[in-house]
Amino acid sequence: MTRSIVSTPHAPAAIGTYSQAVKAGDTVYLSGQIGLDPATMQMVDGIDAQIVRVFENLKAVAEASGGSLADVVKLNVFLCDLAHFAKVNETMELYFSQPYPARAAVGVGSLPRSALVEADAVMVLGG
Repeated sequence: MTRSIVSTPHAPAAIGTYSQAVKAGDTVYLSGQIGLDPATMQMVDGIDAQIVRVFENLKAVAEASGGSLADVVKLNVFLCDLAHFAKVNETMELYFSQPYPARAAVGVGSLPRSALVEADAVMVLGG
């Protein structure tokens, strides 16, 4: 199986010991994305903007991997406040269409850089 690292300037650079994504065969594991603007590496303001930025960042990494968000089979969403779950659903409808990927939504105490939301994904290419 071929394993390669995916990197794009259209998503935030890794802020730790990880890669933006790892491609193993036809499967791509996208690291968690928070609401960092890739150009400034600063957090965007507010939950609505952060949710959009998270999906824009995931989209950029998916495209750099040779796929798109339509290839995502599993999505994990981490929220500091589960009251924002409905906002995530509304925004997801702008980025995903049916059949939707499998998904988990988890309430967490805190996220890196004081983010309000984070999401990671698993993508299968050519499926």
